[in-house]
Amino acid sequence: VMAAAAGSASPADKERFICIYPAYLNNKKTIAEGRRIPIDKAVENPTSTEIQDVCAAVGFNVLLEKNKMYPREWNRDVQYRGRVRIQLKQDDGNPCLPQFPTRKSVMLYAAETIPKLKTRTQKMGGNDQSLQQGEGGKKGKGKKKK
Repeated sequence: VMAAAAGSASPADKERFICIYPAYLNNKKTIAEGRRIPIDKAVENPTSTEIQDVCAAVGFNVLLEKNKMYPREWNRDVQYRGRVRIQLKQDDGNPCLPQFPTRKSVMLYAAETIPKLKTRTQKMGGNDQSLQQGEGGKKGKGKKKK
């Protein structure tokens, strides 16, 4: 009984959760740099928080480790930091969520869902407008000075 309790082999143990680094889903990265899904399915610069959000929303037991870095990530910025641990399997070894039998299936799901996040859709909309206005304004001012 002690061995079962102390051994960290149980998939429900945090040590056994799968790790997903944002680099795995980043369409700005090459396979060599750590991308693990096809580029057409990958997302632009996903964050660990976004991965956590979509996985928690679908019902996973999720753990965000903010200060972990992907070893191949040379950029030490906060936005590239963090990894998400997800409980893929239950104690008996069966998937927690039958629709996600493998870590690959989780990664693909996260990459597919992140662009649909409210934070993403709002940001994208907001950025485009402000950028266009900003550029337009600068151009206008430049012309007036001349």
